[in-house]
Amino acid sequence: MFKTLTAKAAASLDQELMSTGAFSIDQLMELAGLAVAQSVFIQYPPTPQDQILVLVGPGNNGGDGLVAARHLKLWNYNPVVYFPKKPSKPLFHNLMVQLKDLEVKEIQSLDEAKTMMTKSKVIIDGLFGFSFKPPIRSPFDELISYMAENTTKIAPIVSIDIPSGWDVDSGPLSDTPDIKPTMLVSLTAPKPCSAHFSGVHFLGGRFINNKIAEKYGIKDLIDSYRGNDMVVKL
Repeated sequence: MFKTLTAKAAASLDQELMSTGAFSIDQLMELAGLAVAQSVFIQYPPTPQDQILVLVGPGNNGGDGLVAARHLKLWNYNPVVYFPKKPSKPLFHNLMVQLKDLEVKEIQSLDEAKTMMTKSKVIIDGLFGFSFKPPIRSPFDELISYMAENTTKIAPIVSIDIPSGWDVDSGPLSDTPDIKPTMLVSLTAPKPCSAHFSGVHFLGGRFINNKIAEKYGIKDLIDSYRGNDMVVKL
């Protein structure tokens, strides 16, 4: 078993990276999104114009998804973004402008998203991260319920850090729909809920120095990267 980080520890590590480590949220999002895109590239290599549906939430996981979409577009995929609840933050605005400049399509309705779930090669789940607390509210409740009820009919789901709707520590919740992702990309370190995940599992976010890795007990994870790899399959 590998070391995991609770929600509290993960939040503390992020704060330390942005304070003593002098990382900006933009940098962390860029590194996380790149790791997600690389993991998708390894597991689902592109054939011409493979469509990928990127589901974007209002928090940092959503930003990771937008960054991943940009890289995947440049790597000959055809990402399509569904971003139903946009925060009024310049960072998110800029990420969307970058995608628009690359002619990445943004769809506007849940019905369009449902249709594309069956036509896409992969669905990237960037809806909720480790700070998620139930219940799932509109407009995401219907979206996640649909995904959970149609897991055998839609494309494989790749979740960023946490499967959306799961508790970061205890995993699937009895009163919350389970989207049953096929692949999980843990960022910095897996979270405890990953013990309930049995699919393809990648680790990404290779930017932790040895001092911080030792402090949070994740040195063995950092040491698992090889050469210039930015992701590793666990």
